[in-house]
Amino acid sequence: MSAAASNTIPPIPGAKKFRIALVQLGQVGSDKAANLKHAREMILKAAAGDGSAKPDMIVLPEFFNSPYGVSYFPGYAEKIGYVKDKKYDIESSTSESVKMLSSAAKETGTWLIGGSIPEHEEPSDKLYNTSTVYNPQGDMIAIHRKLHLFDIDIPGKITFKESESLTGGSAVTQFATEFGNIGLGICYDVRFPEMAMIAARQGCVAMIYPGAFNLTTGPLHWELLARARANDNQIYVALCSPARDMSATYHAWGHSTLVDPMGVVKSTMDENEGIIYGDIDPQVIQETRQGIPVTVQRRFDVYKNVAE
Repeated sequence: MSAAASNTIPPIPGAKKFRIALVQLGQVGSDKAANLKHAREMILKAAAGDGSAKPDMIVLPEFFNSPYGVSYFPGYAEKIGYVKDKKYDIESSTSESVKMLSSAAKETGTWLIGGSIPEHEEPSDKLYNTSTVYNPQGDMIAIHRKLHLFDIDIPGKITFKESESLTGGSAVTQFATEFGNIGLGICYDVRFPEMAMIAARQGCVAMIYPGAFNLTTGPLHWELLARARANDNQIYVALCSPARDMSATYHAWGHSTLVDPMGVVKSTMDENEGIIYGDIDPQVIQETRQGIPVTVQRRFDVYKNVAE
């Protein structure tokens, strides 16, 4: 037996099995109040479970409070004002979306990743694509500002320039829960493997990406990227999309998906509104890493460790 094969891969400290629900939200239109009302209804529905165990964490998709398009983002943007490591005052927040999400997390007693919304920062006057995270008590405990803006141009198929109205964030995001640490990205962030590498090497059990791929990139890369990030880093990866609306200006791919550390799709769906559930099990991570021990075989004497 080789030295690498004889190594025992230790479990991830503090990690335990939990259940996740991905809400593939539909009916997102021009009425923000209606969007928030429907999102809340779907959170409550997700929290009720699928007839087996109820979820410990619920995820919404990217831009759940707004139509998807650079022309819409300024009009739907909200001030959040979150400061890392400082308790956020929900009561004094002016963000309708934040208040709804906090209330829903508290009511359901679940962790809630609030997809993303357009955020207006003062005094810079910049707009960000921002995800907010809530614990089961309704406290906002983290935010992620999308790092990599969706600027693409595929001739004859799709051109989209998020940078026409948005600014990229400046930090990777991880947050602690009672069942382990979670890494968070948004949509186009999944194309950049460094974020998942950093999360996995710093002890995260999963990367979660609210996202909205389209009908060109979705069938090509949505599942491929989820499986690649999961397989390369031997963690779970969840992608949560809006439902497809062919009457909208942007047509989302849908197919919200959960992938395990071996790159196996554990749960997925079609393009319609709905909810999928799945388990994130640290024992599967440990077994995967024990059987294919790349975590102890990397050659950081030859190449750099992006997590340092």
